[in-house]
Amino acid sequence: MSTYPEAAPAVAVVPARPWSGRDDGPGAEHLRWHHAVELDAELTEPGDLAFVGFACDEGVRRNKGRQGAAQGPAALRQALASMALPKPLRAFDAGDVSVDGTADDALETGQQRLGSAVAHLVDRGHRVVVLGGGHEVAFGTYSGLEQTRAVRAGGRLGVLNLDAHFDLRDDVRPSSGTPFLQMAQSEARHGRDLNYWVLGISQAGNTQALFRTAQSLGVRYLPDTECGVLDATRVDAFVDAFLASCELVHLTIDLDVLPAAVAPGVSAPAAYGVPMEVVERVCARVARSGKLVVVDVAELNPEFDVDGRTARAAARLVHRTATTWA
Repeated sequence: MSTYPEAAPAVAVVPARPWSGRDDGPGAEHLRWHHAVELDAELTEPGDLAFVGFACDEGVRRNKGRQGAAQGPAALRQALASMALPKPLRAFDAGDVSVDGTADDALETGQQRLGSAVAHLVDRGHRVVVLGGGHEVAFGTYSGLEQTRAVRAGGRLGVLNLDAHFDLRDDVRPSSGTPFLQMAQSEARHGRDLNYWVLGISQAGNTQALFRTAQSLGVRYLPDTECGVLDATRVDAFVDAFLASCELVHLTIDLDVLPAAVAPGVSAPAAYGVPMEVVERVCARVARSGKLVVVDVAELNPEFDVDGRTARAAARLVHRTATTWA
């Protein structure tokens, strides 16, 4: 039975396909991701990983970015499939929520569908990895988290965004540039303040209006100029302070936090960016905390990806996070 509610015509659920990749033989010593992923939820247990895709770039289109991120989930699965596992694990692929943007409310409906899937998987005890899609995926993920039993019971939620941008635009229609303002507005309706932190902010990529919005919402951030390899102590302190501020973590990774040489296949490539080793270190630190509930990965755009670099970088971050997850 599907875990999703009925869909609007412009939004569809695409069942997962079997994962495939390099196969060196049987046994735990040859395990790769494609060996570990099940397509039947009944073959998995609480604590196992669950993947769900958000094949959507309608938010990027509305935000006047480079479209193509709807193909991101497929490219990320392909890049991840042959990565070798350090230990046996099991995962479930719930398929994709696909948004084609032909209806005025397609994005909003798609985010609701994604939220329903995330809530179901989290409440079933899974550790959830959402494969985007534009960064509008983050509001869909959050929409699911706010429905979960843990959050409804009063668990303190924290959102850590690895991103060159605040994505706090106050636009008429939701887009890939609005998800965290939408979160703040939703939290306010529940009588709460959004606990939102951003690592990797580019001054050149955010107007002073966005910095003022961030200040008014109490957003904590670390600029990309303070996230270099030699800034490990500062980065660790920032992440540890974030982790101390919450009980449940939503980690969201916009791949444009990485330098363009590492991640050319995104909507807005970064001229500066945060080094890959720093981003991976942050992901591992959060995963080891015991507080991570869901991670989403956004803005992988295969159409502009040079030699699959962005897909491989995204897969490496998912791999590191998932295999470190406490």
